[in-house]
Amino acid sequence: MISTNPPAYDLAPVALLALVGVLLALVPLAWVTFRNRHAGPSAHRKALTVLTLFLTFDLVLFGAFTRLTDSGLGCPDWPGCYGNASPIGAHADIHAAETALPTGPVTRGKAWIEMTHRYLATGVGVLITVLTVLAWRDRRRGTGVISPWWPTATWVWVCLQGAFGALTVTMKLYPAIVTAHLLGGLGLLMLLAAQAQGYLRKPLALSSGVRTLAWTVLGLTVLQVTLGGWVSTNYAVLACTDVPTCQGQWWPPMDFDHGFAVFRELGQGRDGGLLPFAALTAIHMTHRLGAVVLVLALAWLLWQLRVSRDPAGVRWSLALGLALLWQLASGLSNVVLGWPMVAALAHTGGAAALLTLLSTMITRAHLVDRAAR
Repeated sequence: MISTNPPAYDLAPVALLALVGVLLALVPLAWVTFRNRHAGPSAHRKALTVLTLFLTFDLVLFGAFTRLTDSGLGCPDWPGCYGNASPIGAHADIHAAETALPTGPVTRGKAWIEMTHRYLATGVGVLITVLTVLAWRDRRRGTGVISPWWPTATWVWVCLQGAFGALTVTMKLYPAIVTAHLLGGLGLLMLLAAQAQGYLRKPLALSSGVRTLAWTVLGLTVLQVTLGGWVSTNYAVLACTDVPTCQGQWWPPMDFDHGFAVFRELGQGRDGGLLPFAALTAIHMTHRLGAVVLVLALAWLLWQLRVSRDPAGVRWSLALGLALLWQLASGLSNVVLGWPMVAALAHTGGAAALLTLLSTMITRAHLVDRAAR
């Protein structure tokens, strides 16, 4: 019997999905093992961690693509698609849903986008599991370079991220859950970036003042990315289509009470009614104001790195400065060009790159303290 409203959870395809994840993970595993066949375990772990970081970055971008193409409910159950491991087996159900609602969330294209995202996430999860197992084995053999608790924490995080991915689907794109899922993906990137530094061993000497400033900028960046995720999740990007004003005003009518009500359905206000346009404006303008604060703080950090006259600090100021310019350009493009896919993905990628760079720089500064002890 064909049903357009399947049960929220159907664990029947779990084994097949796990097999797909293993097969996907075997490709990078085989490549890293072949490239490091004459090197020691440390070189192998380092290469695998860096490659997993790169693939996680790709996964975050594909997750953004899934959200931006409205494919999050392309398969309305979890972990499979209408109880199948792929849209091929769910063809009849997808066809029925698409026929009943041609412009609805379920189409063949959206189903494949959603399931591809799940396949890639499973593959990354397998790689992180392998890194965790290898770290504990190295610890037992006395050859470990990093604490196995690092990859273990990353493994726990990716499991929680999978749970939020399931809730994203089963709770029908509940804004708070979708935003948390985005932040979880970025948090995973930061954990892997920090983990990789344990193998790379490239300490960075920063004064205590600059390190404190770097931590402050990282906190502000996380807050700003959260606001950006809230903008995207609530489709508030086009609430303002002019720059630097919004709707031709410096301070247009805004409804913060409904806009920042966390526990509500998509498109609904605090009282359960339709989300007012003024609420979307409030969400958008708050993100803009946050951008001003972050740009000022980041510019001060870049200046402090620049005047330190340390070649490494100067290089970091250049890298962070380029990431900042990328974010400003892509963010403005979203507004003035009408939120094109390329600009939206570029903005997500820039946020991911900025957080990865900051977490890497801070971790390298911490390595100096560990060496001193």
